[in-house]
Amino acid sequence: MSIKTHERLPIRFIIPATLIVLYLTILLSVTVGPMDISLADSFLAIIPDWIFQQNSLPSHVVLIIQQVRLPRSLLAIAVGGILALCGAVMQGLFRNPLAEPGTIGVSAGSALGAAISIVVFGHILAQHPTLLLLGTVPVFSFLGGALSTILVYQIATGKTETSVTTMLLAGVAISALSGAGLGLMNYYADDQALRDLSLWTLGSLTGANWSGITLAFLALITLYIVFYRDADKLNALLLGEPEARHMGIQLQPLKRRLILLVAAGVGITVSLAGIIGFIGLVVPHLGRMLTGPNHRTLLPLSVLLGALILLIADILARVLVAPLDMPVGIVTALLGAPFFIWLLIQQKGRM
Repeated sequence: MSIKTHERLPIRFIIPATLIVLYLTILLSVTVGPMDISLADSFLAIIPDWIFQQNSLPSHVVLIIQQVRLPRSLLAIAVGGILALCGAVMQGLFRNPLAEPGTIGVSAGSALGAAISIVVFGHILAQHPTLLLLGTVPVFSFLGGALSTILVYQIATGKTETSVTTMLLAGVAISALSGAGLGLMNYYADDQALRDLSLWTLGSLTGANWSGITLAFLALITLYIVFYRDADKLNALLLGEPEARHMGIQLQPLKRRLILLVAAGVGITVSLAGIIGFIGLVVPHLGRMLTGPNHRTLLPLSVLLGALILLIADILARVLVAPLDMPVGIVTALLGAPFFIWLLIQQKGRM
């Protein structure tokens, strides 16, 4: 089933244009940093050795580009794409323009899991550095988000169906409890753990590595394939749940599948980059402004716009307080909060 929607701009124009801008932004991203590296050297440094022998480039330039700036840029693309994709699905599923992945408590639960790992097990990790190689903090973060989602889902699920309203309220409650636990971890943390915890909760891409990038892109591709298959069902939900049922859509399995996948996707992003807000809220609205509400065009555009906006935010985080590195979550909040306020005013006017 598909619905016809008014496209403000042709998608065949928007997608290529966004890809071009994203590519140029990647080149800018690997060029910007505390060390001045020319655009030409940055471009040559990202070319694999089997294509271009990089003997002519200084070794430190190749090291900075390939081990610091390029991984950070790629992680921004993957994390931004996942958050925007999950945000578009959440807003379509809840039929609420103010919904975003954090509404079901997964972000707060993931942050609490990371805090427990940093504060409670910080001394153990300091004495046994090999445990860091196992990704202790990301694992605890993912488990915290997964447990929060399961709890919210169990609270909201009755004998026959899942109440979206109850799920949103349960998400608020779980987020409040997780916030209390996070405050408790802040209270008991020592100076080093408190600094690590602050950076984590503010969101940061400085810990980018190739294993995390691989995980993020695998998650992005998997989520996109699954969500795109449900695009027509999300379009039907825009008409209301009774209408969707009359069209033969099994809403309960659809809700369960989409909610758990969103939780998994957001849990992965939090485990890799901390809490980065407003991407899942702002980007789907930008997509609808450009092409309309049809999820067949909204989902791919949301992925590209999410990647582009988080990449731009990361560039700003590096240049606004240079040579210091501002947490990217602060930049996304500075960019997203005014848009959120404007959105609330628009909703108030409609009501």
